[in-house]
Amino acid sequence: MATRNRTEITYFVLLGLSSWPEMQPVIFGIVLAMYLVAVMGNALLVTVALSDPKLYTPMYFLLCQLSFIDIFLTTITVPQMLVHTLSVNKTISFNHCMLQLFFFMTVGSMEGHLLAAMAYDRYVAICDPLRYSAIVSRRFCLHITLTSWVVVSLNSLLYSVLVTRLTFCGNQVTHFFCDITPLLKLSCTRPVVNEMLIFTEGVAVVVSPFFFILGSYARIGVAIARMHSVAALRKALSTCSSHILVVLLLYGSVIHMYLRPSSSYDLDQDRQVAIFYTVVTPMLNPLIYSLRNQEVKGALRRLSRKLCLSETFQPGSQAIQEWQHVS
Repeated sequence: MATRNRTEITYFVLLGLSSWPEMQPVIFGIVLAMYLVAVMGNALLVTVALSDPKLYTPMYFLLCQLSFIDIFLTTITVPQMLVHTLSVNKTISFNHCMLQLFFFMTVGSMEGHLLAAMAYDRYVAICDPLRYSAIVSRRFCLHITLTSWVVVSLNSLLYSVLVTRLTFCGNQVTHFFCDITPLLKLSCTRPVVNEMLIFTEGVAVVVSPFFFILGSYARIGVAIARMHSVAALRKALSTCSSHILVVLLLYGSVIHMYLRPSSSYDLDQDRQVAIFYTVVTPMLNPLIYSLRNQEVKGALRRLSRKLCLSETFQPGSQAIQEWQHVS
C-alpha cells in the first residue's frame, strides 16, 4: 500500500462490530438493550446515593462517581455505533475521531483510579476502623478524584497528540469507535514512540491503580489472617466482594487489549473484547453493587416508598380527596 501523508486523511471509516450485513439488526437490538440498562442502572444508583442521607459517606461518594464514569464511557462510544450499525455512512471526521480517542482514554483510565480509591477506602475501614473518619473524608475523596482527573487527562492528551502525528496508510478502522490500537495498526511505520509510551508512562498511569488495589487487598488479607476470626472473614468478603468482581471485569479486558505490541493486535478479536468493557461492564456494575449490598438495597426500598407516598398524596390525588370528604 502506498504511503500517504497524514494530512490527506480527513476522515476514518469505522467498520463496526461485524462486517456481516445480516447481523447488523441483531447487533443493534442487543447493544441498544444493554446500553439502556447500563445508563438507567447507573443513573438509578446515582439517584439513590444522592437522595439517601444514610449513603452520604466517602464510599458511596466514590461509587456515585463510578456510576457517572460508566454512563460517560458508554455514551462516548455506543450511540455512534448504533447509528453506524443501521447506516450506510460509517465515517467519522479526523478531528472527531481524535476527540473520541481523548475522551474515551480519559474516562476509561479514570475508572481504574476510582476503583483504586475505593480499595483504599475498604482497606482503612477494615484495617484501621477507629481512624476511618479521620483518614477518609469526603474532602479527601474529592481531592483524590480531582487529582486523578488531571493526571488521566494529561496522559490521554499526550496519547492523542502523538496519534495525530502518525502517518496513516488507509482510513478503514477495524473497530466501532476510535480506539488507540486500531489507529496504531493503520500507521505506515511501526509506532515505536507510542508503544514505548504505552509500556512506560501508560503502565504507570493506567495499570498502577491495579497494583495499588492488589496491595490494598493483600494488606486486608494479612490483617484478617491475624484476627483468626471467621466472622471477620465473612464481613470482609461481604464488604469487598462486589468491588473485587468489578476490578476483575475491568482489568481483565484492559490488560488483554492494550499491554502488548501493535504487531500482535488481533483487531477482529479486540473489537469483540471492547464491547465487553464499553457496554457489558458498565451494565453489570450497578447490578453487582446493588444486588450484593444491603445498604444500597435498603436505600432503593426507601426511595421507592418515598416515591409511592409522594404519588399517593400529591395535590388532587384520590387519597387526598377522600380524606377531605371524610373531614
